[in-house]
Amino acid sequence: MGRIISFALSLMLLSSLSVCGNTAVRSDVSEFDLASGTNGNAPAVMLNSGYEMPIAGIGTYSLHDDTCVNSVKSALQQGVRLIDTAYMYGNEKEVGQAVKEFMEESGVSREEIFVITKLYPGEQFDNPEKAIQDALDKLDIGYIDMMLLHHPGNNDVDAYHAMEQAAADGKIHSIGLSNWYIEEIDTFLQEVTVTPALIQNEIHPYYQEKEVVEYMHGLGIVMQAWYPLGGRGYTAELLGNETIVKIAEAHGVSAAQIILRWDLQNGVVVIPGSSNPEHILENISLFDFELTDEEMDQINALNRNEKHDWY
Repeated sequence: MGRIISFALSLMLLSSLSVCGNTAVRSDVSEFDLASGTNGNAPAVMLNSGYEMPIAGIGTYSLHDDTCVNSVKSALQQGVRLIDTAYMYGNEKEVGQAVKEFMEESGVSREEIFVITKLYPGEQFDNPEKAIQDALDKLDIGYIDMMLLHHPGNNDVDAYHAMEQAAADGKIHSIGLSNWYIEEIDTFLQEVTVTPALIQNEIHPYYQEKEVVEYMHGLGIVMQAWYPLGGRGYTAELLGNETIVKIAEAHGVSAAQIILRWDLQNGVVVIPGSSNPEHILENISLFDFELTDEEMDQINALNRNEKHDWY
């Protein structure tokens, strides 16, 4: 995972790409090869940048200091290979420390681990070259697998151009956006050269963004869910939803696993956050059961268009 595909495979890949703007993209990012996954070993999706990204990982929002280091290491030890952080989380240094310690202790190579971070509007968008270097320095893991713009803001196009250059220079492998929607992406694509490889938005059964997900998939952009379990103050209600609990009981798994599997079957990458090793393992154990079409429809029917954060 994370390794750049060989030149020969690149040529094969190009034959299945469509063109969006000035960048070739895959047209099949909406379906994951879930049958190839095993618990603790998530399959990968091929990004339009030519790099692979695992389809399940861990988010680190609200994880700090030793809690962050220990949580990320626990996730890596249990097979997680996708880690999401951001400048505004204040824990890039701790994430990098955890990755380095794990690699040293396990012998797992850097290329097998995929780390995402984000630039935030304001000072970072105003001086993106410095912000990118700051992220590289804090993480201290050689390169950044994916960098996103946290949400739209003043100078976001300039910040994205800086990420395009950093990608051309090999400092970043893939670039994308967070909290971008249909109207924003249509305008944005006219002003940039490289089509985003990923868009990370709030997605959960109460806020499903079906039209947005379908639209981005049509552009060859992978979708990733933050707050996949509902987010701060809402998780307990979502996990206690009668429909989800009933489906979970039928499969002998947790409500959280049902929600995360629902995302994956919708072609949406998941990065649930946790500092509990048991929950971290649970959140990566999504590949020994499958939701039926009827069960998917039941969860789809829970959509309330209920957003739990302001982005």
